[in-house]
Amino acid sequence: MRTGILIFLLAVPWLLRAEECDTLVYGGTPAGIAAALAAASDGDRVLLVQAEAGRVGGLVTNGLSSTDFRTFESLTGAFQDFADRVLTRYREELGGAAEKACFRGTQAEPKVNLRVFEEMLAEQPRITLHRGWALDAVKRRTPDAAGMFALEEARFVDASGAPHAVSARVFIDATYEGDLLAASGEEYAVGREGREVHDEPRAPVSGDGQLQAYNFRLMMTKEAANRLPVQKPAGYDREEFAGVVPLLADGRIKAVFGYTPPHIFKAQTPPLPHGKWDINDVSHSLVRLSLPGENLAWPDGQAGARAFSRSALAEARRAIFAAHLRWNVGLLYFLQNDDAVPAKFREETSQWGWCKDEFVESGGLPEQLYVREARRMKGAYIFTEKDTDYAPDDARAVLRRDAIAICDYGPNCHGTGHEGPRFGGKHTGELYKPVAAYQIPYGVLVPRRATNLLVPGAMSASHVGFCALRFEPAWMSLGQAAGHAAHQSHSAGLPVQRVSVPALQARLHAAGAATLYVSDVARSSPDFAALQWWGTAGGLHGLAPPPAKLGERGALIVGQYFHAFPGHAAELEKPLDAALAGRWRALAGALGIAPDKLAAAGGQSTRGEFIRAAWSARKQR
Repeated sequence: MRTGILIFLLAVPWLLRAEECDTLVYGGTPAGIAAALAAASDGDRVLLVQAEAGRVGGLVTNGLSSTDFRTFESLTGAFQDFADRVLTRYREELGGAAEKACFRGTQAEPKVNLRVFEEMLAEQPRITLHRGWALDAVKRRTPDAAGMFALEEARFVDASGAPHAVSARVFIDATYEGDLLAASGEEYAVGREGREVHDEPRAPVSGDGQLQAYNFRLMMTKEAANRLPVQKPAGYDREEFAGVVPLLADGRIKAVFGYTPPHIFKAQTPPLPHGKWDINDVSHSLVRLSLPGENLAWPDGQAGARAFSRSALAEARRAIFAAHLRWNVGLLYFLQNDDAVPAKFREETSQWGWCKDEFVESGGLPEQLYVREARRMKGAYIFTEKDTDYAPDDARAVLRRDAIAICDYGPNCHGTGHEGPRFGGKHTGELYKPVAAYQIPYGVLVPRRATNLLVPGAMSASHVGFCALRFEPAWMSLGQAAGHAAHQSHSAGLPVQRVSVPALQARLHAAGAATLYVSDVARSSPDFAALQWWGTAGGLHGLAPPPAKLGERGALIVGQYFHAFPGHAAELEKPLDAALAGRWRALAGALGIAPDKLAAAGGQSTRGEFIRAAWSARKQR
C-alpha cells in the first residue's frame, strides 16, 4: 500500500504537501552556504538543499584547499568570515604558528573546512539543511504577457526515492551546474561563444560546445604515519597509461610532482597544515589530469540537450565521474607500480598517498569532481571579458556602479579541447589573462524572466567571463549578495529584477562585504562602509595611472599569491588637492549631496575627511 502511494505521488507530484520557507537555496556549495546564512541573518526561514548525500561545502571541503585568489586585500564578506573561523580553529591547535600554517585561514585541510561550514550552519536556527535531495522538477506560474513568471514549488527525490516538495518566496540556485536554473525554463548557454558575440579577444573565432575541463582536487601526503596506499581504480587498464613512459625515459618529464610544467601532478603551494597537499592539474604540461571533451554530457545529461531530466543527469554524471577517477587515480597507480616506469619515478611517486584522516567515508578520495564550468545563465547582465579590462588611463578595472561583489583572479581556463596524443599533446582553449581586481554587477544574478529566482552559481556570463568568476571567494560573495537580495525582494514584494541595488550594496557593506577593491582600508575600519559607497560611486577611479605592465600586482608572496595591487589605495590621510576636490564635489552633487555639507579643499582637509562628510550628509538625507 505504501509503495502504491509513493508511485502515485511521483506521478502526480504537485499533490504532495509542500514544506514552506521564505528562501530556498539549492546547492550546498560555499555559494549556497553564504546565501543561506545571509538570508537567515535578515530574518528569512531558509531551506538549504543539496543533491549530494555527503558533506556540505562543495569543492572547498572536497580537495580544493588552496583557495584561488591573488591578494589578501580582495578577500571580503562571507569568505573572509569563513577564513577567520578557520584561522581561529588552527590557533587553538597551533598557537602562533597558525597564521603561516593555514595562510591566514585560506589554506586548510578539507576536514577543517567541513567542520567550520557545519558550525556556521548549525549556529543559525533559521536554516534547515536537507542532504541527498536531488531536484526533480519545478512548478511555475503561467507567464504574463511580457513572458515573466514566478516559481512556486520545487520537487525533490531523496536517496530512498521518496518525494519532497518545497514552496518558497524566492529560489536561489547555488549549484555549480545550474540545475534549478535549467528546470525553471530560463535560458542558458553551454559551450563557448564566438569572438564576435561579445567582442572578446580571448574567445575563439567561432563558437562551439567545448567546456573547460574537469579533474579531481586530490588530497595527498608524504607523511608515512598518515599515508594511505593508492589502490588500483575500477576499470584500470595499464595500456591506457603506457604512453607516459617515453616522456619519462627521454627526460621531457623530470619529476612527476611539482608546481609548474612539465610536472604531471601539481602540488599547490604553500602546503597545507600537517604535511598535506592540494593536488591539481598542471597548466600547459605534457600530461594533464584534466580531460577536455570527456565532460560534455555533465551539464545536461547529453551534449546539446536542453530538457531537464534528473535520471539522465544522474546517469551521465556517474559515468563522467568514474572516467575521471579512473584517469586521475589510475595514472598515479601506474607510475607507482608498473615495471615499465623508470625506477626513479616509481620511487618519487611511491612517497605519495591519500590521507588517512581525510575523506574517510570514500577511501581517501574526494566525493566531488572539480566542475569548473557547466551551464551559464543568460541573465539581465552578461559578464564578459570586457568587465575585467582596465578603465581608460586608470590603475583600476572598468567601473561598475551596480557592483555587488569583487574578484581579483582574472580569466583562467585549463583548456577546453586537446590536440595530439594524450601523452605529449597539448590542451587547446587555455587562457590566463593578467588583470586588476574587478567588480561584479548585480545583473549576473538575475534571470530575464523568472521574478523570484537568483543564480550565484551558474551566473550570467560568457565563457571567458565565467572563467573570471568561477572561484570560491567570488562564488561566496555572489551567494551572500543573493541571500540578502532574496530577503529584500520578498519583503518589499518586488521581483528580483527590481531590487534596489544601492540598498543591497549598503547591506553588503554593513556585513563587511566589498563592492570595490581598496588595498588600505580593511573591513574592520570604521571608514569601510563609507569608502565602499564612495568608491563604488566612482570616487576612487582616476587616482592612479595604469601600471607599466598590465595585471601588475605587488611583490610575490608565494605560489600564486601577491601583495596588494599598486594604485588601489585610498590614502585617506592624504591632503585633498583642489583638482580632486573639484571632481569629488561634482560627484557628490550627482549623488544629491549639497555643497555646504562637504569638507573644504586646498590642503585644508584630507581625502578621508571629505568622504566622511559626504557619507554623513548622505545618511542624513
